[in-house]
Amino acid sequence: MIETSPQYQVRLARDDRDRLAAQRLRYLVFVQELGGDGPGVDHERHLETDEFDPVNDHLVLVDTHRDPENLDHVMGVYRLLTDRNAAAFGRFYCDSEYDLTPLRRSGRRLLELGRSCIHPDLRGSSAMFLLWNRLADFVLENGIEILFGVASFHGTDADALAVPLSWLHHHHLAPPELRVRALASGYQSMNLIPADRLDRRQAMVEMPTLIKAYLRLGGFVGEGAFIDRPFNTTDVCLMMDAAAMSERHRSYYTRRHEDRP
Repeated sequence: MIETSPQYQVRLARDDRDRLAAQRLRYLVFVQELGGDGPGVDHERHLETDEFDPVNDHLVLVDTHRDPENLDHVMGVYRLLTDRNAAAFGRFYCDSEYDLTPLRRSGRRLLELGRSCIHPDLRGSSAMFLLWNRLADFVLENGIEILFGVASFHGTDADALAVPLSWLHHHHLAPPELRVRALASGYQSMNLIPADRLDRRQAMVEMPTLIKAYLRLGGFVGEGAFIDRPFNTTDVCLMMDAAAMSERHRSYYTRRHEDRP
């Protein structure tokens, strides 16, 4: 199993090979699989990049059996942007989609999560939990109090996504003091179906796996979705209290292991 194998390790990117391999994995997932595009996509070298990469830490899941020279050794990635680095750079990535004023006014230490993806060969494994374990260490080391970032539904047809979006709106809306709002340029209401007409099972079936995982960890969402047409996604802004996440993460991760035969 991946969690007990020395073949895999999770760490912050150390050099250009790690970062390029992370960008190549992002290209595989976001461009080749999901049909995304944009000014930072390098089709010739198979890289998905943007201007935020140099100011982010990249948390990577590495397959030590693969040669880094081939730039295929990164099998999972999270991009991490602290509030201090964002202030020095001038903005968070999410500023292009959401009004983050409530988070900034909270006075709490912030960490933006982004570009999360897992190689197809490791989906269904505990790869994401390995990343979360190291993420928890990063949160403690940096005194982070709130984690946030956009998570995506594939496609831009809100009507096709009405059930899960409405479920998020009615059951997982952030408290008013932290409720960021999607910008008017891409705003899409998530209040598409009345709460009493929603079926929880259908909502969960249609909910992306990553978003469901965040909800299990106590996540909540901002007001409205954002339609990102270049990336061919409908985005929601997810937020988590770091202390609550750590508690639920430990419980959920332990329970998964105890349930194994």
